[in-house]
Amino acid sequence: MLWGSRFDKEPDELFARFNNSFHFDWRLYDADIRGSIAYAKALARAEIISEFEANEIERGLNLVRKEFSRGEFISTPHDEDIHTAVERRLFELIGEPAHKLHTGRSRNDQVATDTRLYVMDAIARTDSAIRHLLSAICQQAEQHLDTLLPGYTHVRRAQPISFAHYLLSFFWMLQRDRERFADAQKRASVLPLGSGALAGNPFSIDREFLARELGFERVSENSLDAVSDRDFITEFLFAASFVQIHLARLAEDFIYYSAPEFGFIEMNDAYTTGSSLMPQKKNPDALELVRGKTGRVIGDLNTLLVVVKGAPSTYNKDFQEDKEPLFDAADTLEMTLPIVTGVIQTMRVNADKMRAALDESMLATDLAEYLVRRGVPFRQAHHIVGGLVKLVETRDAKLSALPLEDFRAASDKFDADVYAVFDFDASVKARNVFGGTGAVREQLELAKVSLSRVE
Repeated sequence: MLWGSRFDKEPDELFARFNNSFHFDWRLYDADIRGSIAYAKALARAEIISEFEANEIERGLNLVRKEFSRGEFISTPHDEDIHTAVERRLFELIGEPAHKLHTGRSRNDQVATDTRLYVMDAIARTDSAIRHLLSAICQQAEQHLDTLLPGYTHVRRAQPISFAHYLLSFFWMLQRDRERFADAQKRASVLPLGSGALAGNPFSIDREFLARELGFERVSENSLDAVSDRDFITEFLFAASFVQIHLARLAEDFIYYSAPEFGFIEMNDAYTTGSSLMPQKKNPDALELVRGKTGRVIGDLNTLLVVVKGAPSTYNKDFQEDKEPLFDAADTLEMTLPIVTGVIQTMRVNADKMRAALDESMLATDLAEYLVRRGVPFRQAHHIVGGLVKLVETRDAKLSALPLEDFRAASDKFDADVYAVFDFDASVKARNVFGGTGAVREQLELAKVSLSRVE
């Protein structure tokens, strides 16, 4: 062990298993090796080790990386964590130079560096997956600019909208998620290496060099903060939770819209399952799992918030508990985003059923707006049309079936042209303000421009 000479006894067997983290933090192997290669170069630049020793360390670490990547790395019971395991194997491969690698470095600044590198890579992967999903949304929206369906509030039919407008509502949700990740990336891209255990490095290590080597935007300003900061993981989990929440909202809609009672969309067989008892069933299990896993990711965020809450200054072993929720959330996003992308790419849109679901009562607002254009205050117009809606309900009729006399009895502002109001397409086109369903073509073009930008 890296620290065992001060102790007379080996750790209790149960405590050793409780303390060890290699069984999950081995996933940091690439980040750990990248950080160690850069640190060996920095030690050589500071003339703490020779160029030959730095080259040997780099050669050995590349061999260790190959063993991990090929699944050939063999761990031992004394591999307490990824750092211990890599250093132990490095010594077996190159001998004494391996023991010089940790000079001036602590596992505290080492693990902080490794985890930041992992988060930066995870953000890049997540952004790429979101971009693929956004592209799929745009492609479907472009095919359904003129497809109408009921827009809902309170899960009640409200006003007609275009299906493209509906789809693009999720584009902007997920675009905000991209922005959140991009913002989190700025704070993740801060190098803690060189902070030591808590007080800093005494060997004149060039931290700006390390930052450049590892792709960090800047170096940490305070060594105490650097080894204990887990804000960047929390921000990743917060952004991940929002992605899952948005995917869950989409999944909820699609689960209902694909039900026979709606029939608005049909999910491809590749993303559905059957029943072990009922042969006719086609269940939207992919989307139900997306919805269900949202609780899991929110739980990951809550786990870390509780871990860091009240932790004393600088590093504490509690922080070992930051990685499993991080890995879990990253893995979940890596599955759910491509699945939702696939659902959208392969679904069949039943435009006829969407239009058939439009109800004339959804044009009641348009009727009130007709009166507003003739000088009636909106609140009064709302009251007049509400009375007409109640009237047709008692007659089990439609608004458009009312004779002109009934309209005129409600308000002398009604004229024969009132029947032109009862046109779903015209209603949609009339709402052509920026961001409205009638301006969906412009919105789609804006979405494409946003998608082309790299955050």
